[in-house]
Amino acid sequence: MNEQNSNDLLHNLDKLHTTELGVMRIKKNLNLNVDDVVKWCKDKTENADNILRKGKNWYVDVAGCILTINAHSFTIITAHKKK
Repeated sequence: MNEQNSNDLLHNLDKLHTTELGVMRIKKNLNLNVDDVVKWCKDKTENADNILRKGKNWYVDVAGCILTINAHSFTIITAHKKK
């Protein structure tokens, strides 16, 4: 795990957010049935197996899925199950 990048993300977990479309996309892609998708993503990010920054996004590898988070705005863009 890249220590600097993961620290940047972990120190700013309170800034994580997403859009209404993001909520729907994340729930659909991960088959999630939770009320608070952002809280779910924050909890998962805290326990991530790996956090990698590539360009403008962070990729959080945790619990069999990959969360994609914009590094500047802290917007959770999408999530996918690992293949």
